[in-house]
Amino acid sequence: MNVLVVGGAGYIGSHCVRQLLAAGHRPVVLDNLVYGHRAAVDPSIPFHDVNLGDAPAVERILRAEQIDVVMHFAAYCYVGESVTDPLKYYFNNVAATLHLLQAMLAANVKKFVFSSTCATFGIPATLPIHENLPQAPINPYGQTKLDVENLLKALAGAHGLSFAAFRYFNAAGAAEDGRIGEDHDPETHLIPLAIDVATGKRPQLQLFGTDYPTPDGTCLRDYVHVDDLSRAHIAVFDRLGTPGTQLFYNLGTGAPTSNREVIRAVEKVVGRKVNVVESPRRAGDPPALYADSARAQRELGWQVKFSTIESIVATAWKWHASHPNGYDDR
Repeated sequence: MNVLVVGGAGYIGSHCVRQLLAAGHRPVVLDNLVYGHRAAVDPSIPFHDVNLGDAPAVERILRAEQIDVVMHFAAYCYVGESVTDPLKYYFNNVAATLHLLQAMLAANVKKFVFSSTCATFGIPATLPIHENLPQAPINPYGQTKLDVENLLKALAGAHGLSFAAFRYFNAAGAAEDGRIGEDHDPETHLIPLAIDVATGKRPQLQLFGTDYPTPDGTCLRDYVHVDDLSRAHIAVFDRLGTPGTQLFYNLGTGAPTSNREVIRAVEKVVGRKVNVVESPRRAGDPPALYADSARAQRELGWQVKFSTIESIVATAWKWHASHPNGYDDR
């Protein structure tokens, strides 16, 4: 298939591009490089530096590249920033996505794979989180993703759009060969931050909250490898053939890992100590979030390859060790 990967130069998108190639598909990347990295995409892959909100330009690309399915990763995803600057998130995550979908319908492209988030569930009433739990976001980031999910339902009914929405938990790790990896600015994810402290790039790691009702007092999260996420997105293609198909999947390992366990894994893999400063809880951090991914396993045959936090950290460390300055393009 010809697959337009929107946000294909970003962290998850770039890994998905490589998985598409491995599966025999033809990826085409659309990315305005606000947060993405041109170096994350092989030069041989068609690349369009276009703003998502430019519907006429996107429509021309869809037609010229004869796109069969669109994968959408281009979202702002900093929860704290979404609280302080919600307009930025609604313009990009919702309004720009409206233009993308408008261009798709105009070009008669009606298969869509959407990068959603477990943040649509807010603070869940029960664990693990399954797809049918009530969705009640507690921040604008999660709300923008839920707004798009609801729009997709409406378009499925009105225009026969077939879509799959994948609700991620904590994407982590890097490509096994160390060629591409995680390079955010600012960086907010625990594993790369801990690696930076272990290697001396940062003086200390703030550990937010040590008094949660969890086994070691720190938050529990579900870390899922970025390549495992990517494989699920490709596995869903065969289920999008019927017009109006609506699919929702949670993607996680189902095995929660505490913040302290992540730090210990980094220390073990890197072989150096992480200087930790214990700090008060952050507002809005639930004690535990982890997935019930049985639906994806059952319907897509999806299985995680990286089932332990050490195996995930090992791939992240391979990337950081070989790219100490990330993509070095800032």
